[in-house]
Amino acid sequence: MTASQLQDMLIARLTRKLGGSARRWRIAIGPVHLHDLATHGPFNWSVRPSGTPREVAEIERLLDTVRLDHPVLTAD
Repeated sequence: MTASQLQDMLIARLTRKLGGSARRWRIAIGPVHLHDLATHGPFNWSVRPSGTPREVAEIERLLDTVRLDHPVLTAD
């Protein structure tokens, strides 16, 4: 899975679960940052969510689940 595919999946899941616009969730999630596996352990990506405390909590909760299924991403 690529970083952009992951971002699209996160947006779709949040929109389905919580409503709102895809644009708003894309802004709240922000870009997916890729890291070198040699320095970042079992996961090579991160997200720095922003928004309301509720939005950030929902994004973090979803990220915890998604990281288990998609620990390593490829560049776009």
